[in-house]
Amino acid sequence: MRKKKIGFIGTGVMGTSIVKHLLKADYEVQIYNRTKSKASELMELGAVWQNTPAEVAENAEVIITMVGYPTDVEEVYYGDNGIFQTASKRHILIDMTTSTPTLANKIYQTGKEKGIAVLDAPVSGGDLGAKNGTLTVMVGGDQAAFDSIKSIFEEFSSKLNLQGSAGSGQHTKMANQIMVAGTMTGMTELLVYAKAAGLDVEKVLDTVGGGSAQNWSLSNYGPRILKEDYSAGFFIKHFVKDLKIALDEAKRMNLNLPATALAEKLYEELEGKGNGNDGTQALIKLWWEN
Repeated sequence: MRKKKIGFIGTGVMGTSIVKHLLKADYEVQIYNRTKSKASELMELGAVWQNTPAEVAENAEVIITMVGYPTDVEEVYYGDNGIFQTASKRHILIDMTTSTPTLANKIYQTGKEKGIAVLDAPVSGGDLGAKNGTLTVMVGGDQAAFDSIKSIFEEFSSKLNLQGSAGSGQHTKMANQIMVAGTMTGMTELLVYAKAAGLDVEKVLDTVGGGSAQNWSLSNYGPRILKEDYSAGFFIKHFVKDLKIALDEAKRMNLNLPATALAEKLYEELEGKGNGNDGTQALIKLWWEN
């Protein structure tokens, strides 16, 4: 059976790895990125550059977007050179950006009016998950659209579920980010406490990682901190954005999430110190800057 032509918009840290998996699986991939030079590696591997999101849509059937902020999503879909300028009933549109449920619903409704299938499908797993093809994908939208592109998701994921109607993928990602916020602050304070107590911090990580304190943040980001590796598997500036969305959505549902609010405050403080392009593990810098 002929494979669908894929368009991918947003070749950042995670997007680049996802496109590599798709190319390896022999999909034809059209790409666009705001900064063309950042897509050069993918072009060398066989991806085809297009000058605008609209041109990507003209030359592909399944369009995947993975950009930075909800405002970027708006521009990519609704701008003068956006996807909706050229998308038609033959397309399936998938936004993998962590964005707002409200915007996911808006894009879905626009698609519905035009007879275009739309899914929101944010992911979790960071740079390593994208590189290893083990991302968790949280999807919102219609069952038929999900079923038709499930095999594409499976090229770069190890966990994949349709969560419900449009916006449900984004709501699930917010739940995910709330949990991550808790594990990141817990892991950071564990390290701060262990070091202040004069313990061998590496040995502490090895020990508690084998017990009930074990979690993804501890296993993946603890060792990076000890190596003073603050490179971004996930940018602090994007995590601040995500936590703000989560808190806004919680407010709409009359929920008070004090632990998440504190995590957002700490990360916003770190971003204010000029660390927005560091990885989320750089939270430790609030204690160990020197």
